[in-house]
Amino acid sequence: MPEPSQLRDSTQIVLPRETLEGLEPQLDEEFTVTVFPEDDEHYRIIGSPVEIKDVNAFLARRGITVP
Repeated sequence: MPEPSQLRDSTQIVLPRETLEGLEPQLDEEFTVTVFPEDDEHYRIIGSPVEIKDVNAFLARRGITVP
C-alpha cells in the first residue's frame, strides 16, 4: 500500500510564487489542474498524477526544477 506522502507528491506541486510568475495562465489553459496561492510566497498546483507529471515536464522545459 502506498504511503500518503507518495500519493500527495504525485498529485501536487508547491513552488515559490516568483518561479511561476507569468506561467500560471498557461498552466490553467494547457492542463486540468488547479493553481492557487498557498501563502504569501508559494503556489500549490493540484491535479491528477498524469496531469502533474505533464506539468512537471512543462516546467522542466522552461528550466524550472520541481523538488
